[in-house]
Amino acid sequence: MLKPLRQGLPPLDPAAVSDAASCALPARFEAVREARRFTGRTLEQWDVGDRFDDICLVVSELVTNALRHAVPAAPRGGEEHPSVRLHLMRWTERLVCAVRDPSHESPAPRDSDDFSAESGRGLFLVDSFADSWGWHPLAGTLDGKVVWALFRLHTAG
Repeated sequence: MLKPLRQGLPPLDPAAVSDAASCALPARFEAVREARRFTGRTLEQWDVGDRFDDICLVVSELVTNALRHAVPAAPRGGEEHPSVRLHLMRWTERLVCAVRDPSHESPAPRDSDDFSAESGRGLFLVDSFADSWGWHPLAGTLDGKVVWALFRLHTAG
């Protein structure tokens, strides 16, 4: 079920992006709330139809996973630098949420059948609500990886 790990995005023409938005998130768990607010405000401006709640949930899970598993703890009293970046890109019939983090570790689902556990189901939820998802390492001067989720948008007509 959770096979799409390490897949690249399906072919999407970058020149055909109709809308894009991005925000840097600090290495604090309050950043999940900030990401949800940013996503909600952005999606209200875009026509995403009935996918609004699915996209917001997946963004929350991707950002939570990045903060929990991919961001080193910030030193006390030190300056906080954005460690995670959220990107939203919309084409006519598709939307991609991408979360960049500094880790080289593969996102891996937990092996647990305990559905009453309070954590450990993030990638299961991403897999359940997104149409596809995957990740890839960053290249060049950028360090880390991007975990993405793709949503098909139902357009009128």
